[in-house]
Amino acid sequence: MSPADFTKRQLEIIDSAIELIAERGIQSLTIKNLARRVGVTEGALYRHFRSKQEILLAILAVFGHSNAEVFQRIREQEASPLKQLERVFLDHFEQFEKKPALAAVIFSEEIFQNDSLLADTMIQVVQNSLDEVQKIVEAGQKLGEIRSDVPGEQLALVLLGSLRFQVVRWHLSGYGFSLRTAGARLWQTLRSMVVLDEANTQPNEIGQKALSL
Repeated sequence: MSPADFTKRQLEIIDSAIELIAERGIQSLTIKNLARRVGVTEGALYRHFRSKQEILLAILAVFGHSNAEVFQRIREQEASPLKQLERVFLDHFEQFEKKPALAAVIFSEEIFQNDSLLADTMIQVVQNSLDEVQKIVEAGQKLGEIRSDVPGEQLALVLLGSLRFQVVRWHLSGYGFSLRTAGARLWQTLRSMVVLDEANTQPNEIGQKALSL
């Protein structure tokens, strides 16, 4: 589902739920607390969402759609695979810096681990991102732009894992540094690891042993 599938009031409820979880944890997300925050009765809230689970699924739907839009926009640009990967990083860091509460929710394993439907939905969102990054990486490998001595899927995992860790570190620090600035530095480091040049055209002996494990 996209934001267009929700009413204005539903989107307000989704935003309030994200803020509530970010501020006070998932245990604070109750219909009573959320209704008070939105300024409606519990009965009125139930007319928009039938349960707490439905609200969390709506959060994932909005995030998943936003994520898909990022990749769609990048695909439509006439840019090299390396430039596309850079945009993936910078656009995601910008997205989370604009909505820091969203990072607190999306990267909280506690929220999803005890509900199989939520967990499966989150896994699908993550897998979609992984598939998109892998496609970009493999396109770069075919062009000789990205190192091909490591499988595209593994490079995609490293890239997205690094992105996730940077966002989590930023959140745990109390948003104590510029995510976009730190993210840009991280991208430059990762770029030097994946780009194909004389320094990494052939994996060194240690790298070969690691890849064989």
